[in-house]
Amino acid sequence: MSKHSTEHDNHDGKKHAQSQDMKEKQAEAAEAGQAQEKQPADQGPKEQNETEQNEAPQGAETVRAELEAKITALEAELSELKDQYLRKAAEFENFRKRMQREKQDAIEFANQSLLLDLIPVIDDFERAIRSSEAARDYDALHEGISMIEKRLVSQLETKWGLVRYESAGEPFDPNKHEAIMMEQSESVQEPIVSEDLIKGYKLKDRIVRTAKVKVLMPASQGAEDGASDTSDTGTDKKDQ
Repeated sequence: MSKHSTEHDNHDGKKHAQSQDMKEKQAEAAEAGQAQEKQPADQGPKEQNETEQNEAPQGAETVRAELEAKITALEAELSELKDQYLRKAAEFENFRKRMQREKQDAIEFANQSLLLDLIPVIDDFERAIRSSEAARDYDALHEGISMIEKRLVSQLETKWGLVRYESAGEPFDPNKHEAIMMEQSESVQEPIVSEDLIKGYKLKDRIVRTAKVKVLMPASQGAEDGASDTSDTGTDKKDQ
């Protein structure tokens, strides 16, 4: 082999070695770059988790503070409403007692005005009695009592609506009259009140006391009643 061939082969070997070294360096550089690219990617989630972990306690504390504030406000509102309820309950109880007391007073003193109007009438009677004891004058006593009676009746009628009604000459009405005495008469065709024995009274439009009266009965009705009584008597005798 010649010297020229030997030199050529050595040159090619060096060139190949240099090429191989370049490839190895490029491979190492690529691996280093990939390692550098991977490193931030590996560190990113860790840093994010640490940030989230730091932010999570702060958010929980904020929510807790808000809830505690709401609870405090609700407790204050509940306390205020409770106080209002207790005050209203006490006011209602006082109102109920006052109304009950006023009702009882109204029942006990309902006739106070009427009694005050009757007191002067009693005074008039006392004066009439003293006057009759001193003078022994029947006519004066009679006149005084008549005046007192008229005054009392007028006052009860005009101020209190108590009206005394007359019944003599009216048809007998069991709603207004109570028959105490009866007398047959051929001059009447229906039961007629002939006399007021005790007068009746109305309070406004209501009968508060029926009049006790004497009643005239038709003669024919009296005869029928008598025949009926006789028939019943005969029946009773036959039964005996």
